[in-house]
Formats: sequence, structure tokens, C-alpha cells
Amino acid sequence: MKLNTGLLALAVLATTALSPLGASAQEVKKLGLSVSNLQADYFNQIKIGVEGYAKEKGIEVITVDAKNDSATQVSQVQDLLTQDIDAFIYIPAGAAAAAVPTRLAKEAGIPVVNVDRNAEGAPGDTFIATDNATSAYEVCKHIIGLAGGKGQMLIVHGQKGTTPEVERTKGCMKAIEENPGVEVVAEQWSDQWSQAEGLNITQNLLQANPDVSIIFAQADALALGAAQAIKVSGVTQRVYLGGFDGDTTALPILAEGGFDATATQQVRGIGRLAVDSAIKLAAGETLPAEQLLPGYLTTPENAAQYVAEHP
Repeated sequence: MKLNTGLLALAVLATTALSPLGASAQEVKKLGLSVSNLQADYFNQIKIGVEGYAKEKGIEVITVDAKNDSATQVSQVQDLLTQDIDAFIYIPAGAAAAAVPTRLAKEAGIPVVNVDRNAEGAPGDTFIATDNATSAYEVCKHIIGLAGGKGQMLIVHGQKGTTPEVERTKGCMKAIEENPGVEVVAEQWSDQWSQAEGLNITQNLLQANPDVSIIFAQADALALGAAQAIKVSGVTQRVYLGGFDGDTTALPILAEGGFDATATQQVRGIGRLAVDSAIKLAAGETLPAEQLLPGYLTTPENAAQYVAEHP
């Protein structure tokens, strides 16, 4: 009996030595990062966060940019999965075909960290994002408050059906529902969350609704376009404008009063958390389905601190 116990103990030790209980940062050598669109400051800042933090840990990152095209992203990810990556960090290019890269990675046995946008029907092993609903609620509550709790309102949405668009709509609508004096008179969706779209959409909506006094644009690029549209529209009333993201290009303009509020996201923090999560998943750890970071309500009064040091 003692002999059997000893042999069993030796067998366990041998098995443990041959099969480590989990990977460490030193053992994770390579990560894949698929980004929806590096032309957007927000996604570029996440990339910087991922690559910088991974470099500190001695981990190589292979980054691909889908340029907002789902078909391109699927092709890029197929190639990425052949390059011996230990984990996959994934920002879908849109709602269409978003589940395909996640499924491909899981079929290859590669853990997936979804960032900013989840893949409906095929989520990653964990999802990291800003608490979009809460932050959008705070932005909309703030600009509605500046307008005295009443007035006609426009909403310039992001890309329809994506996680941030859905959650930011949900949060803003909560603030609107709390203020019965606010009427949403028009809303329109953008395709690429861009400044040019913000300008064109807002110009058209203001022409049809010249009495608007509140606008929520679901990204800072859209908000900067909306600010341009307000200037050239000829409206005489004060229009209170909120954005979202805390883009490095928009924050200095906000600090100077170019618009009224945004939600500054922890973009570098999201990148670092994505790397840490990838390492843990590669080690076989189970992570929460969602890891949501708070955004910071940012106005002309406190924007300078985020210009000086972006979270």
C-alpha cells in the first residue's frame, strides 16, 4: 500500500512537471490583435495600450487593421491564426460577420478577448469595454441639465447594431425618459463614426428641425462634425452638444468650450487589461464574461486633466 502511494505521488509529480498548471507572461510569446479601424483615434489608442504593455512583458503583438470592412477582417484573422499566436484580442469591424473570427479562433483552440464590441452569438472568452450605458447616461443627463431639462433633441448614432451604439443609446434614453420636457425630434445612424458624417448628418437634421437645442453625438468625431454643423446652420439658439470617447484630438477642443461634454474612456487601460486577460486565458483561467471600466464625464471645466494625462 505504501509502495502504491509512493508511485502515485511520483506519477503526479511527473505529470505536473510535464504539464504546467498554466502559462505566464514569460510563456505567452505572441498575441494577435485585430482592430476594426486604426484611422479612428479611439482604436489607435487601444492599439498603443496593447502594444506598449505587451512590450514591457516581452510579448510580441501582430496587429492587423480591417479598415472597417468585415470581409477584410475575416481574411486577416484567418491568416493571423496561422502565426502561432497564444491568444487573440479582437475588435470587430462591425455587426456583420462579427462572430466569424471568434469562431475561427475557438476552433483553433486559441482564447479570445473581445474589446469594445462583442460578437453576437459567438462571444469571446471575456469582453472588455467601457460601461457605455452608464457613461452615455451621464453625458446626456449633463447636456439636458444645461438645457434646463427641456427642449428638442437630436441623436447622431454610431454604427447601427454595434455594442457601443446599442449601449450608448440605452444610456441616453434613460436620461431622456427622466426628463419629459425633452423631445427627440430626429435621429440618424452613421456608418463609420466619422467627423464628416457628423457634419453631414447634423446639417441635414438641423435644416429639418431648426429649433433643436440638445444634440447627443455618440462619438467625439461625430460631435466635432456636429459642432461644425451648428456653426454653419444659422441657428440662433444655444445648442448643447455632447460626445463620447475622450479622443485625444477632441479633448483640447472640449477644454476650450468647443462642445459641452464627453465621456473619456480608459483606452490605454482597456489595452493593458486586454493583455492581462489574454495571458490569464492562455493559462487556462476563467474570467468574467464582461469586464466593464468606468468612463469619466468630461466637460470644459475638467478636460485639461485628461489632455495632460489620458487614462
